[in-house]
Amino acid sequence: MDTTQSQRAKQPRTPLAGPYGHPFHPILVTIPIGTWIASLIFDLIGLVVEDATPYALGAQVLIAIGVIGALLAAIFGFLDYSVIPSNTVAKRTALTHMLLNLGAVVLFAVNYFVRAASDHDEVSIIGLVLTIIGLAAIGVSGWLGGKLAYHYGVRVAAEETQAEGFRRA
Repeated sequence: MDTTQSQRAKQPRTPLAGPYGHPFHPILVTIPIGTWIASLIFDLIGLVVEDATPYALGAQVLIAIGVIGALLAAIFGFLDYSVIPSNTVAKRTALTHMLLNLGAVVLFAVNYFVRAASDHDEVSIIGLVLTIIGLAAIGVSGWLGGKLAYHYGVRVAAEETQAEGFRRA
C-alpha cells in the first residue's frame, strides 16, 4: 500500500470539511437518512389509518427536508472525495458511492413533486415505491461509505492517533 496516498486521504482538504479525524459528512448524512426513513413510516401508517392526509403530507415534508439535507451532505462529501488519490480502488468506490447518492436525491426530488401533485387524501403508491427504491440505493451507498471509512480509512485518523484512546488513564 502506498502510505503517502493513504495518509493524504485522511487529511481534510479544507477546515470546512471538518477537523482531522472528524469529518462533517458522516453526521450530515443522518438528516436525509432519518427523514427519508421517517417518510416511509408515515406512508405505512397512512396506508392503515382512516385519514391518511396528515401522514401523506408529513411524508412529503420529510422528503423535502431530506433532499435539502442530502444536498448539504453532498457538499461535504465532495470535499472528502477530493482528497482521495486518483486511479485508486478507494476513488472508484467513492465515485460509486457518490453516484448512488446523487441518484437517490434525484429519485426523492421526483418523489416530492409526484406527491405535491396529489391531493394528499391517500398515500401516493408511486411515491411509496420511489421511497423504497431510494432507500435501497442509499443503503448500498451507505455500505460503500462504511467501506471507505472503515476499510480504506478515508478521513479516519491514523492508527497512531487512534491508539491514544487506548492508553491507560
